Amino acid sequence: MSVKYVPVQWNNNKWGYDAVLIALVVAYVVIFIRIGTPAAELARPLDNAIVRMRAFGTCALWMLTFILCIGPLARLDKRFLPVLYNRRHFGVLTTVVAFTHAMYVLGWYFSFTSQTPLTALLSSATGFGQILGFPIEILGLCALVLLAVLSATSHDFWLTFLSAPVWKTLHLLIYPAYALVVAHVALGYFQDSKNPVFGTLFVTSALLVAGLHLAAYLKERKINASDVDWVKACKPQDIQDKRAAIVPLSKDERVAIFRTGTSFSAVSNACAHQGGPLGEGKIVFGCVTCPWHGFSYKARNGRSPAPFTEMIPTYNMKLEDGFLFIDRKANQPGTDVEPIIFEVTQDA
Repeated sequence: MSVKYVPVQWNNNKWGYDAVLIALVVAYVVIFIRIGTPAAELARPLDNAIVRMRAFGTCALWMLTFILCIGPLARLDKRFLPVLYNRRHFGVLTTVVAFTHAMYVLGWYFSFTSQTPLTALLSSATGFGQILGFPIEILGLCALVLLAVLSATSHDFWLTFLSAPVWKTLHLLIYPAYALVVAHVALGYFQDSKNPVFGTLFVTSALLVAGLHLAAYLKERKINASDVDWVKACKPQDIQDKRAAIVPLSKDERVAIFRTGTSFSAVSNACAHQGGPLGEGKIVFGCVTCPWHGFSYKARNGRSPAPFTEMIPTYNMKLEDGFLFIDRKANQPGTDVEPIIFEVTQDA
């Protein structure tokens, strides 16, 4: 439970996560340069710098698409939760890849002007009144600025300094950034390429992002639409031992049901430290442990072990017809609740 801020609190999971991401980026760029470009049907021949430009540009597009898919996928299926953890690292690497793409653009198209490349880009953007020929570079530049802001404020210091509500609202800028990227790529594609393969992949990816968000919204809306005091959560055997199931009660409220052997307890999904997702953590030494910074709580009363004093709300539960139900009304933080006991004979 450190209160000291360090650039990155590395552990084996983070090292592995970042190593896989970097390896995939390198593999994509290499494959694109060696295989993808020669197979494309383009309106004009490509210089090597343009090939690299497009390799990094399309890589950033697919990375941003996947980032926006992680959240709804995790809400639809808990098996995607491991991918959700350290998603901020994914976002920072995406910004680096997008920045590399932008550097190739400036270096290729604006190197020989008397002005600085960025000034030349901004001053040459004049065709705002048309669709074909619209200065797509401005769209990409605006998206890159938004991604840079998100990356620069991704550290936990900003989460504490700005407060969790403000920080989360700020990071909703990922959606206008994605819209700008979609417009940037779409207009550029229609102006230059005749190959339908990329266009098909591009449209499919954009529809996938929209479709997954809609599916997650409809699922949670169905749960939230109930007026009853008790919310149907899941079967006890659906929860892995030492882990949790996250259940939405409303738009802004989620509960984590933790299992310890045959005991089941429900606590708020938000850590008292910085609002970390407790349900994505696990039981360590008998305590619910936040995956962000390791703050711990007893599952039955939501209290941190001595000498720490943090507390989180608990929830009453009941077992009916083989399902766990959660009382919508939260108990006061630190309230002791008798766990539900259920003998799990076979894990789902």
